Amino acid sequence: MADAALRTHRLHDLSHFGLRIGVGAMFIVHSIGKFDSSAAGFFSSIGIPSEMALLIGLLELIGGVLLIVGVLTRIAGSLLAIEMLAVMVYLKKLQSFSGKNGLELELLAFVILITILVLGPGRISLSHLVKKIPRFAQ
Repeated sequence: MADAALRTHRLHDLSHFGLRIGVGAMFIVHSIGKFDSSAAGFFSSIGIPSEMALLIGLLELIGGVLLIVGVLTRIAGSLLAIEMLAVMVYLKKLQSFSGKNGLELELLAFVILITILVLGPGRISLSHLVKKIPRFAQ
C-alpha cells in the first residue's frame, strides 16, 4: 500500500524528472568537447579511433536531449549506460573509486541511467503526453 501511494505522489514525479534533467544536462555539456578538433587527438592518445569522438559526442548530445524531453528514455539510457560501463572498464580500468582516474562520476551516471531504465520516462515527459509510444520504446 505504501509503495502505491509513493509512486502516485507528486514528489515522485518531480524527483524522477529531476534525475532525467540532471543526467541529461550532464551528458549534453560533456558532449560539447567531443566536437572540437582536439578531441580526435585525445581519443587517439588513449587508443580509440579518432572518428569515434564525433559518434560518442552525438550519442551523448542526442541521448541527453532525449532523456530531458522524456522520449525513448529507455533506449537512450541503455546506450549511455553501456558507454559509462565501457569508460569504467576500458578507460579507467576500475583503478580507484575517487581521486585520479576515479570512477565516482561514471558510476553515479551509470546508476542513475539504470534507475531511469527501470522506471521509464515518468509522468512528466513527452512519452506520457503522447501515450501512443510502446512501453519498451519509452
